[in-house]
Amino acid sequence: MIELHNVTVRYQTDAPALSSVSITIPKGDFVFLTGSSGAGKSTLLKLVYGAVQPVYGHVVVDGQNVTRMSRRQIPFLRRNIGVVFQDFKLLQNRSVFDNVAITLEVLGWEHNDIKKKVFHTLKRLGIEHKLDVPPIRLSGGEQQRVALARALVNEPRILLADEPTGNLDENNKDQILQIFKEANLRGTTVLIASHDRRVIHSGHHRVVHLEKGVLQESGNVQSKA
Repeated sequence: MIELHNVTVRYQTDAPALSSVSITIPKGDFVFLTGSSGAGKSTLLKLVYGAVQPVYGHVVVDGQNVTRMSRRQIPFLRRNIGVVFQDFKLLQNRSVFDNVAITLEVLGWEHNDIKKKVFHTLKRLGIEHKLDVPPIRLSGGEQQRVALARALVNEPRILLADEPTGNLDENNKDQILQIFKEANLRGTTVLIASHDRRVIHSGHHRVVHLEKGVLQESGNVQSKA
């Protein structure tokens, strides 16, 4: 599903953001990507959805070599990838409905089908009553749910998240993580970048550790709950 082969990413003349990283994430896997700030976690996620290109190596996602794609091809790749950004990237002055619906509008869905799917997704995340509210009037936890709804509404094959539980209280962390687990149970491959040890130890999941752009270890952690 996701393969990195000897990948190196460098920003300008700085030290490599990623250095000779190779990893395979099979379809349906649930992986936590850990490491300190600047370790390369966000860069690895960006490789998967085609936001950055490596200077060396190859990135293969869902059977497609991303490193050989043109800019015009990247949007088609992203149709099967849901992304939850660290800063949410919501349209603050548009409604919750508009923020989630935009994913389906880009895919060419009919208006009535969009209405049904968006409402169903928001209800699944417990925020259907905020349908007409702009994100600027929501709490951090509610905005995170909107961002997650936008990523999940088209039932992507791959779900990526960059620090999705940052700045949330413990109760909201548990609820958000449960949504990721439910998506994974439905067959979605999940890759989460996080440094929150409590979240990482919330279940028996594979953990990949990065340090200064180098893959340090890959294994599993057992829940301490």
